[in-house]
Parts: sequence; structure tokens; C-alpha cells
Amino acid sequence: MWTVIAIALGISFVGITLEFIATTNELFFGGKFLNGFAIGALASVTVTYIGEITPLALRGLFTCLSALSYTLGPLVVALIINETGTFTNRWAYRAVFCAQYGFAAIAAILLPFMPESPWYLAMKDRDEKALKSLAKLGHPGDEGRIRLAVIRRTLDQVSRETAGASYLECFRKSNLRRTIISVSPLCIQSLSGIMFAASYFTYYMQLAGYSTADSFKLQIVQQCCSLIGNVMSWYLVDKMGRRPLTVYGLAVLTVILLVTGGLALPGTLSFNRGTVALLLLYCWWYNVTIGATAYTVLAEVSTSRLRIKTIALGLAMQNGLNTMWSFVLPYLFNPDQLNLGAKLAFIFGGLAVISLVHLWFNLPETAGRTYEELDEMFMKKIPARKFKEYTPDAAVRGQAVKTAMDKENNL
Repeated sequence: MWTVIAIALGISFVGITLEFIATTNELFFGGKFLNGFAIGALASVTVTYIGEITPLALRGLFTCLSALSYTLGPLVVALIINETGTFTNRWAYRAVFCAQYGFAAIAAILLPFMPESPWYLAMKDRDEKALKSLAKLGHPGDEGRIRLAVIRRTLDQVSRETAGASYLECFRKSNLRRTIISVSPLCIQSLSGIMFAASYFTYYMQLAGYSTADSFKLQIVQQCCSLIGNVMSWYLVDKMGRRPLTVYGLAVLTVILLVTGGLALPGTLSFNRGTVALLLLYCWWYNVTIGATAYTVLAEVSTSRLRIKTIALGLAMQNGLNTMWSFVLPYLFNPDQLNLGAKLAFIFGGLAVISLVHLWFNLPETAGRTYEELDEMFMKKIPARKFKEYTPDAAVRGQAVKTAMDKENNL
């Protein structure tokens, strides 16, 4: 994983440079393509990496931090555009591209301090390196050997269930349930209207009667609301649990969407501005709930041997839906097309209702569970709503390994 991250960062630097120096559409497209490829690889690998190296007590918090990049980056962009948007030279857009160097440079500086995932090393039968990685992660000596034994036992058991770890294996009967649950929240993010609420927010505000300058200022407010929401999720994801925060959070989002659509029906200036306030509320609550928990669910529910493939699949499906909306949305809300405006919220509200039913019956509670315990529960086909009460025997296996090692040391 470490190598993939390093290569992706190198490709990203090349892509950013091409974007920055581009004077033709072809060169700019090449830069965007390379940078998009690198970001896609980083998004897949880093979520997996975070889930595998983070202590159980902090796994929910740190996987929610994955969503921070989707709020912090746009906030920086909004601040830059608010200052450079009136420029009449190439720096009006170049400044944003240049800012990408900062994020990539920070990642490159921190990369040498990142240990490789012990799960990845164990999967590749590199036990000595896995023990060194576990030691760096706070599991030295016998503790690391016990931890490695549990990891290997879990991987062996999962390997028997998921022989031949290819992308097609994600859709095998033994893995299909986990694949669907893992990728669902990410897809629901797109289906519940985040593309409209976030990506087209500035344009919609101008349609709602705000000036261009005020629209860009409100975009900064929107990104601040999103950032605050994500920070709140760090505490709530463990306090409330993944399932309640995701399911009940989506229920509230559904109500916000339906009320937004209702306010848009009169079409008057005051009601339209009311929809803007609700969209700000939506962006805040979205990042408190499914905007953050989707990455936690994705990292925790996916099968150990197929985790990186499942995460890549989920992100690809989400990006596919977002690409679809980027083509469809302008035709739905532009004044010279269907001119639905914020009445679009009815469409997303309806999709959110369907998604809510799916999550209610299929999303398990994974808080406080190790990957070993989750693998066991899925292999035993425990119903989603019984996950919280189930007592696994993965911990018993770990204790048996410890007892055996203690006896061996006493001989």
C-alpha cells in the first residue's frame, strides 16, 4: 500500500504541473486525467490503510476523517476563488491549481513516517516485516506476535471463503452481501442529492436572486458548515454508532430534502432564499451523518482479503453516479431547460426514502468490533439488526493463541 501511495503522489505532482502550465484543452485534459487517476488510487488505498492500522477505539474517528478531505479541499478552493475570481489574467484559475501542490507536498513529507499495513504484509507472507510494522503501531514483542497470529488465522479463514481474490469475487454469493452493504452508503451519498447541494450551490444561489459576490461568500459559509459537520461526526460515530447515525441521519436528510422541494413550489424570491438556508442545513447535517459514516462502513464491512478491491469498487460506483448527475442536473434545473430549480429536492428525497428502507434492513452495527469479529459474523450470516448483541468467538481464538504461547514460553 505504501508503494501505491508513493507512486500515486508522484503521478499527482505531474498532473498538477500539467494543469498549471496548460495553454491548450488537450494538455489540460491530460493533467486532469493524470491527477484524477492518482486521486482515485489514493482514495481507495488510504481508506483501506486507515482502517487496517488504526486502533479499534479510534477506527471510527479516523475513517470519518477520510471525509474531511471532501470538505477541507473545497473550503480552500472557495476561499481562493473568492479572492481571485475577479482577476482578469490567468491567475484567476491558476491559483486554485497551484494550491494543490500544498496538499500533495504535505502528504509527500509525511509519507516516510507511515508504516506498511500489517494486514497487507501478512497477506503477502512477509511476517518479519509485519511484526516490525505492528511494533511501530504499538504492538511490540509477544503482543505483536499474538496480533499477527490472529491476523493470519483470520486471513486463512477468509481465504477459504473467498478463494481467488479478484474483483469478480466481490460478487460471489459468499461476498455479495458485504459488497452491497459496503458500497451502499457511498452510492446513497450521490442518490440523496449531495451533487446538487454542494457542486451547484453557487450557481443555484444566483438563480435564487443572490449576487455573484454574495454567492461566492455563501459558498464559503457552506463549506464551513460542512467542515463543522464533519468534526462533529468524529465524536458521534462512536457515541451513537454507525447504524443509528447513518440511518436516522438519512431520515433527517430526507425530511430536509422534501421541505426544500416544498419551499421551491411557490417560486417567489423569499421562498427561494428559504431553500438556500435549507441547503446550508443539508450540507451541515450530511457531513455529520452519512457524509462521514459512509467511509467508516466501507472500511469496516468489506471482506479482509477483498477490502481494497471493495473500496475501489465503491468509490468507482459513487464517481459513476456523480458523473451521471453532472450531465443530467443542468438539464433538470437550468432556466432554459426543465427549470426545476430546488424542486429537484423531491427527486432526491424520493431516492433517499428508498435508500432509507434498504439501510434499515441491511446495515449492521460495526462499532467496537475488530475485523476478526466482523469476518466471523458475516461468515455465520448473522442478521444485520442482531450484530450489536452477538458475542463472537474471535476473541476466544486470540486468547487461545496467547495461552499456547505462554505455555511454550514456560517450557
